[in-house]
Amino acid sequence: MKYKYGFIGIGNMGGIILDTVLKTADAKEICACDSNKEKIDRATSFGVTSVDARNAAENSKYLFIGVKPQGLEGLFNGISDYINEDTVIVSMAAGKEIKTIEELCRKNTKIIRIMPNTAVGVGEGVILYCYNQNVSGEEIDGFNFALSKAGLVDFIEEGKINAATALSGCGPAFVDLFIEALADGAVSCGLPRDKALLYAGKTVLGAAKTVLESGKSPAELKDMVCSPGGSTIQGVRALEKGKFRSAAIEAVIASYKKTEDLK
Repeated sequence: MKYKYGFIGIGNMGGIILDTVLKTADAKEICACDSNKEKIDRATSFGVTSVDARNAAENSKYLFIGVKPQGLEGLFNGISDYINEDTVIVSMAAGKEIKTIEELCRKNTKIIRIMPNTAVGVGEGVILYCYNQNVSGEEIDGFNFALSKAGLVDFIEEGKINAATALSGCGPAFVDLFIEALADGAVSCGLPRDKALLYAGKTVLGAAKTVLESGKSPAELKDMVCSPGGSTIQGVRALEKGKFRSAAIEAVIASYKKTEDLK
């Protein structure tokens, strides 16, 4: 095939995935199409070839689909006849199961379904994936290599991917709200805004890394900071009064239910 990687749709998430693949591949191996000229101009400035959707489908080994879920049917109506039997379709359409993509392709197609998050753009993201039986082990290895600079690339059974997406895919927005709120609290106590955002971001980053690397549970780590009669336990008390944990739980559940509705 002419290109190793093709992209149809390089908006917010598709663009981040393209940038990630550029870290492991030569730009000459990549083609892309998008209706937004600015996005295409940016991609071509890195050496990516601009093509139309038909050419991307016909000439790419790994074809990344970055259109919105409601646009899938129209897209595949236009490209399904041109998809090569050796092409691996990589779909990032929220809520759309592999069987739906198979039906839209109208042929026996290799499909990987992914659910990435925005932190992929800084190499600290999560990409969940599952795939159908047509995809070979060698093709999965190639897929993993292409996205190896993303952060965590983790296989999960498709039946659990929506629940996981509600956490890893939607979660960055919840954490962003928390960081903003922490900074607002510090500003209200007299800290300059730039310092407050810097300290809040580093605090969350450090706490997350400690959870992942210490082997201790979040509860244990929390207790280590909460000295008897100290400042931290009073802050924890305020969060509990505001039903912080309950709100976080409900946020994940609400996101999961909405993702299930997209099927």
